[in-house]
Amino acid sequence: MIGCLIIHGFAGTRDEITDVERHLKAKNWLVYTPELPGHTGLKEDLAEVTYQEWLAKAKAGLEELLQRCEKVYIVGFSMGGVIASYLAGAYPVDRLVLLSPAAYYLNPLQIVQDLSGWFMEGIRGELNEDEYYQLYRDKIRNTPVKATLEFAKLVKKVRPLIDRVEVPTLIIQGDKDGMVPPKSAEYIYQTISSEQKEIFHFPNAKHYIWYSDAKEEMFEKIDAFLDPDRFLDEPSEDNHTTG
Repeated sequence: MIGCLIIHGFAGTRDEITDVERHLKAKNWLVYTPELPGHTGLKEDLAEVTYQEWLAKAKAGLEELLQRCEKVYIVGFSMGGVIASYLAGAYPVDRLVLLSPAAYYLNPLQIVQDLSGWFMEGIRGELNEDEYYQLYRDKIRNTPVKATLEFAKLVKKVRPLIDRVEVPTLIIQGDKDGMVPPKSAEYIYQTISSEQKEIFHFPNAKHYIWYSDAKEEMFEKIDAFLDPDRFLDEPSEDNHTTG
């Protein structure tokens, strides 16, 4: 059996990655998406936890899958990509998929562009219909300063260890991501020690790639990469692509 651990992002919930979870469960894999401690959607809950608790929750889920499954893949989104990279460098997993991985955080230029667009939508009375505005608004509202500092500590801990990742790795990044700058994906791609690694940029996608027109192509990339027969007899691969 194939097991798959999916790790959601900072100040989010399991719900934000439901589309990815549903897609992978359709393969009849054993898919587990833990709710990271404090990520209940309530600001006060997130203020009470540490990054060590996030790591511990993800580790426990991975260890359970490793005991029960012949192959184990990890999919990490945003901060979940940072945690996934840490685990992939420490445990015998088979594949790693990173979606908008947050080795760096906040893209100021894109934020300015988004704010300008939201200002115009506000004037036209369309703001509450903008799905990305609602996601960003809720994330800002529900993120205490203490939790942001814990996230920074996590990145500081994991970034020097990224070169320990040796498993086949797929990185997918939206170039209009206002939360994670594209340099984050590029940094991970250049730093990991994987012989088989791929990175794919979607020029018009933002942080939640599956809420964009790139959704189906993103899933096609993931499906091809996670094909159980992939990499069995393939030579080393270094693939850098823009959609």
